[in-house]
Amino acid sequence: MPGPEVADRQLAEFIEFARHLGKVAGDVILPHFRAALDVTNKKTDSGQFDPVTIADRDAEQAIRNEISRRYPGHGIHGEEHGLKPGSERFTWVIDPIDGTRAFMLGLLHWGTLIALNDGERPIVGVMHQPYTGETFFGSRLGAEFEHGATRRPLRVRRCVRIEDAMVSATDPAMFRKGPEREAFGEIARTARLTRYGGDCYAYCMLASGLIDLVIESQNQAYDLQALMPIVEAAGGVMTTWAGGSPQDGGQSVAAGDPALHKIALEILGSGVPRL
Repeated sequence: MPGPEVADRQLAEFIEFARHLGKVAGDVILPHFRAALDVTNKKTDSGQFDPVTIADRDAEQAIRNEISRRYPGHGIHGEEHGLKPGSERFTWVIDPIDGTRAFMLGLLHWGTLIALNDGERPIVGVMHQPYTGETFFGSRLGAEFEHGATRRPLRVRRCVRIEDAMVSATDPAMFRKGPEREAFGEIARTARLTRYGGDCYAYCMLASGLIDLVIESQNQAYDLQALMPIVEAAGGVMTTWAGGSPQDGGQSVAAGDPALHKIALEILGSGVPRL
């Protein structure tokens, strides 16, 4: 049975704490950005390259320490240090550096992702980019952008045709050969513009009304949960390619316009794995 809805006052407290966590991570990460880094490949056995750095590991540990002090009964699920179950229904889902490849290269398309899941769904989402000082956050109370003294609401834009859409995906290689790649390719060929390499930043640009579709595959829960409340509170839609909740990872599609999302699902449905 779902737990009771979190009161607005407590939700606001969680949002502020999540924003604080992003800045805690930033203090750890920034000294390593555009500096010499030792990079470890987490997938040496598969022949793939899945990099991790000391900045990823130390930032996540700093976040975990803060959560354990403030909310000792809450669970924590992070990319680098795994799942620590809690005694309460809440779990913090964190990716200390989403976009580690961009981070390694000194590019700016990376950020710290912080989500709070109430046992049913993510109810708070924060993306903080420490180098630029930008923060994007969302909940049922709304979606906002913050940079220094500037703070403004986030809002998606209207776009009802694939032919007019600005599309983003992190990497075309994330789509498996066969129906999945063919389905994405149909949208990429039809769209007005398709750009790669956005990572978490692309979802925030969608929430800002600058991108219309973000399509990805092979995600993990910590890649998506923080972005869901931001996109949804800005008026967008975010699902799996089959139309379900993307909170467990896998294939995902985010759209600023529900009408465009419906069209995208009709195309992407051919790329959903058949059981």
